[in-house]
Amino acid sequence: MNDPADRRSPERRALDEQIAAEPHTPHPDLPPGTAPRPVEAFLGRRPRPVAVAGVVENGLVRPLDPAVKLPDRARVIIVASEGI
Repeated sequence: MNDPADRRSPERRALDEQIAAEPHTPHPDLPPGTAPRPVEAFLGRRPRPVAVAGVVENGLVRPLDPAVKLPDRARVIIVASEGI
C-alpha cells in the first residue's frame, strides 16, 4: 500500500506496524455493576478560563464584580482598552 500522503520512513513504518500488531491491554478488573465513565472523568477537572472586567488602581488590578474571587497565585492576562 503505497500512499503518496504517507511520508514515514521505512523504519518508522515498520515500527508502527510492530506496535499495531502487539496484543491489546486487558480491560481493568471492575466490580460488577460499575457504570462506564468517559476517559475525561479519570483525567481530573481542568480550570476553565474566565473573563472578568476590572480597573487598575495604584498599579493593582481590581475586578469590578465584588463576587469574583480569584485564587492566590492565579495566572491572569490583562487586556488594556487604552494605550499604555
